[in-house]
Amino acid sequence: MRWTPPRNSARERKVAARLRRASRFYKFLWEIRRELFEDGFEDELLESYEPRGQDPCPPALLAMVCLLQRYDGLSDADAVDSAENDRRWQLVLGTLGRDEAPFGQGTLVRFRTRMITHDLDKKLVDRTVELAKKTGGFGWKNVRVALDSSPLHGAGRVEDTWNLIGRSMSKVVHAVSLALGVDENTVVHEAKLTVLSADSVKAALDVDWDDESAQNEALNRLLKEVSALEAWVAKKTKKAPASPPLTEALKLLRTVVEQDTEPDPPKKGARRIKEGVPPDRVISVSDPQMRHGRKSRTKLFNGYKRHVAVVERLIVATAVEPANVREHEPAARLLEKVREHGAIETLDIDRGYLASPAVEELHRAGATVNSRAWQVSNRGLFTKADFKIDLAKGVVRCPGRKTAPITRSKQVFFREQDCGPCKKKTRCTTAPKRSLTLHAAEDLLIKLRREKKTPGGRSELRKRVAVEHRLARVGAIQGTKARYRGARKNELDLNRTAAVANLFEVARRRCA
Repeated sequence: MRWTPPRNSARERKVAARLRRASRFYKFLWEIRRELFEDGFEDELLESYEPRGQDPCPPALLAMVCLLQRYDGLSDADAVDSAENDRRWQLVLGTLGRDEAPFGQGTLVRFRTRMITHDLDKKLVDRTVELAKKTGGFGWKNVRVALDSSPLHGAGRVEDTWNLIGRSMSKVVHAVSLALGVDENTVVHEAKLTVLSADSVKAALDVDWDDESAQNEALNRLLKEVSALEAWVAKKTKKAPASPPLTEALKLLRTVVEQDTEPDPPKKGARRIKEGVPPDRVISVSDPQMRHGRKSRTKLFNGYKRHVAVVERLIVATAVEPANVREHEPAARLLEKVREHGAIETLDIDRGYLASPAVEELHRAGATVNSRAWQVSNRGLFTKADFKIDLAKGVVRCPGRKTAPITRSKQVFFREQDCGPCKKKTRCTTAPKRSLTLHAAEDLLIKLRREKKTPGGRSELRKRVAVEHRLARVGAIQGTKARYRGARKNELDLNRTAAVANLFEVARRRCA
């Protein structure tokens, strides 16, 4: 099961010599294919591999296929076709002259599942970083790391409340038909699900969608059928426990109903469409982990956020989170992964990561944190930056030159007798209590606000452009739309993208 491609064969050298400049990455992969899986990495792949079929495929070869597949942006079917007809793929895989691919579509699907189970996609990124270290030109004793993220639009279909409920019902019908071994039409008929008998839920309900009362009546008809389906499933599975796919489908259906509807007070037992959007709203039945998100106040998207940690132009850690997860939440595990490569001396981030406790811990440990401080909309009034905060003495002086002590709870309260006659009162807060709340890492925020005003500080902030360039490379390789459904599968895709990007950097360093 070990991958044993030819060693320096004349035929491969001849094909490699004919590759043009646009195909030089294939040549590089051919040159380093053995080195990439040395030092125990192939052993890790073998330990987690479960061969199936008459002609099992070496896992190291399949890992190389994952890189090629991501580099060319190919589906599993197209990957099989390229392995059979593209001499560049055959050169890298060591299969020149073979009429058939050494793997099938199912082989790739199963191998990706094993990679996720054993975090082999993350180890593939680690392996590319190790190759870079061997290449030289990198300093890893004390590292400078930068974090950033970009949107990844989900592959699932975003739907409104009506279609979410209808498709969730269809998912339950499919799951229960498999669990009980009955036809889906039988389930629809016995549970009396008229809304699933037409091409769509809205077509089955067939109301005037501009009439609000008709909409409410249709909603309650739909919800009655939801209850009928749940009751039918409960009755049929009473003697035997429901299978996980069925329980998950039922949970999704109930989640969709609860998140998008609420009791209608004038009508006992009736429900109506809920006003507003819940923060963790399921927006797609085909990919329930997708969420509404925003990269900025004006830029909205549906899907995920991909995060990268970059050291020495190399991506050393990644994360994919639903789009509504706050920017700073994956910071701790990204930084923990970076520490495997060296002590963090400098951290470059945007203000979205500032709220992470891991960032404050690094600051307390003596690391340099470069970021812009949070912006506060003042609407012509004073902001915290206008106050002189002396943490050493435990006092704060306002723009009117009045002082107040800092309490243990990091609160500052100014006396009414000081604020009443103040000439600058109209530019101060409009709140009844004239107070100031300090952040747990206020010393860091003071430092960031101060350094932003200096040429040297602004110069340090500009160095974060390195991670933006890496994200641009990731976007060029992976694109902006998710290939898979689910956060972990898309993280695997991001990891093999990061591995390809790192190998580009290794190739560049070796040519320099």
